[in-house]
Amino acid sequence: MLSKRLAFALALTLVAFGGLSAIACGGSSSSSTPTPGKTTAPGATATKAAASGTGTPAASGTAPAQASVTIKDFAFSPPSVTIQVGGTVTWTNNGPYAHTATADDGSFDSGSLAAGKTFQHTFQTAGTFSYHCTIHPFMTAEVVVQSGSSASTLPGY
Repeated sequence: MLSKRLAFALALTLVAFGGLSAIACGGSSSSSTPTPGKTTAPGATATKAAASGTGTPAASGTAPAQASVTIKDFAFSPPSVTIQVGGTVTWTNNGPYAHTATADDGSFDSGSLAAGKTFQHTFQTAGTFSYHCTIHPFMTAEVVVQSGSSASTLPGY
């Protein structure tokens, strides 16, 4: 019984902290908006988008050209996506609080995304790009970018 009370108290504290963080960090007020097509890193572009794509598969045996990430309940879902070089990831904030999608290496930053807003970033180089929400630093995830010739959707191949 004590562990259920502790879990409830912890969950309530996280929700309260998230709400206060959103208010303290500007909540859903207007924020800086990346300029469409603005280069944020060599070979990469970032734009805010009006709607989220559902994903476009590439040629058979390669990673998809597009991926979508949902931001909701203080988490990025899925926590890892794989795309091909030149592919685009779209983040959509489906939660009530503002969030960011910010690369740990600084290569992309959505700025504050209010509820219902989206952000897109096109990846021009292969690698693993870890990212987080600057408002809620415990929220982390990654984008794996594979070269088109060596990417595979089958584990171990």
